[in-house]
Amino acid sequence: MFLIDTNRNGRAVTDAVVNQSIDNYLVNDLKLPGHGFMMYVNRPAVIVGINQSVAAEVDFHYLADQNVQLVRRTSGGGAVYHDERNLIFEHIVNGDPQDGTTFGDYTVFAEPILKALQAMGVPNLGIRHKSNLVVGEKKFSGMTMFKNGDGYAAGGTIMYDLNVAAAHRALLPVTKHAHRGVASNRVAITNLRQYLAPAYRDLTIQEFKTALLCHIFKVDRLEQIETYHLTDHDWSVIDQRLAEKYRTDAWNYGANPGLREYRRCRLIKGDLHLNFTRQAGQYRRVALFGTVATPAELTAIAAELTGLPATVAAIKPILTTAVAQGVLAPGDVDPVVAALTEEGK
Repeated sequence: MFLIDTNRNGRAVTDAVVNQSIDNYLVNDLKLPGHGFMMYVNRPAVIVGINQSVAAEVDFHYLADQNVQLVRRTSGGGAVYHDERNLIFEHIVNGDPQDGTTFGDYTVFAEPILKALQAMGVPNLGIRHKSNLVVGEKKFSGMTMFKNGDGYAAGGTIMYDLNVAAAHRALLPVTKHAHRGVASNRVAITNLRQYLAPAYRDLTIQEFKTALLCHIFKVDRLEQIETYHLTDHDWSVIDQRLAEKYRTDAWNYGANPGLREYRRCRLIKGDLHLNFTRQAGQYRRVALFGTVATPAELTAIAAELTGLPATVAAIKPILTTAVAQGVLAPGDVDPVVAALTEEGK
């Protein structure tokens, strides 16, 4: 196993959109043969699974107020909150490294993490429900995987000293309302800091990352680890993929199951995301979410739009009523009508 250095120009990258795209580049484009391993830190962000509905998972008002990023990954699993006191690790495998790694086997990818943490003083470590890493019965990491051809990525989080209160604010309770997305499974979580040996309890996140990597690779210094450093060419391709897909609102906000079209309107009272499917000239499914109104208010408007003809004449009265109810501002109607009826986007 070798280390993959994700620093850019000698500096750590904490943009969650960028970091979540690197594994895709390594698996889909670069395809370094063998078993690589990378570890990084994100600034505050909610990461949702590829098959999740963002409206069912996150509090958009909290994300906007606290400048929290929303990022959709290309693997499955549930929504998680990241911040600067949390590590993310990923195994990147291309071909057969002949070291026992197998796609779908979370245990083999968790083992180096668990052994290193045990050496750093954490007791009662284990893996539960196939992909949750736990201390006792409390989860500190959820793992997920994705595959493309002969390459795949397997990774998860390591909660060192995560702001748990912020995580509870950013992530919504599991909804009872039916939707097509995969629901997250909210379980009891814990930070590792309190379980570590005293020498590891008061470190910065970068110091903890260095100590953990040294234990994982069984070395005294990072310089002793065989390392691949991302090149300028690597970063140019990553930047291109970000512009094409991974940094777009259509991917992060709009790629929700069962909804084919996406628009974003920046309105007087806030942002409105419109996600919908048109079929035979009608709105078959509509989801509205954002900061312009409460989730209940936007859900009610979406329900009224569902089943209507996809025409200005049909939908404008619904939006005009929303203005009368104080949900939308008078100047919001025309841009929302245009977004819902335009073609080819």
